[in-house]
Amino acid sequence: MAFTYSKKEKLKSKKLIDQLFSEGQSVSVYPLRLVFLNTTHNDETSVKTGISVSKRNFKTAVDRNRIKRLLREVYRLNKDSYFNNLTTQYAFMILYIGKEKPTLAQIEMKMNNLFEKFSKKVSSPN
Repeated sequence: MAFTYSKKEKLKSKKLIDQLFSEGQSVSVYPLRLVFLNTTHNDETSVKTGISVSKRNFKTAVDRNRIKRLLREVYRLNKDSYFNNLTTQYAFMILYIGKEKPTLAQIEMKMNNLFEKFSKKVSSPN
């Protein structure tokens, strides 16, 4: 996997997003929350990912966009290590639920913990 976050990997389908929030499961590592759904896509990507920051917690678009840029960058750089052994297709939505502005290092640490928790939840038979 390359260090890219291409258009094919972005979660854009309104139907899939609605289905994700109605039927999906979630894991949280404060200040991040991951909502995921096992699904099938028409293209070859194994994961479609969306990123969201609440307008309630960050009133100005500048702050929301900065946090989204940081989240996308950490995801882009580390997705290879997160998904190297995934065999099924997933839809993800990464939500920033904190109230303070994070740094890149904080987000990287929390996102690593988040995806470790995700892989444990997926691998454990429930």
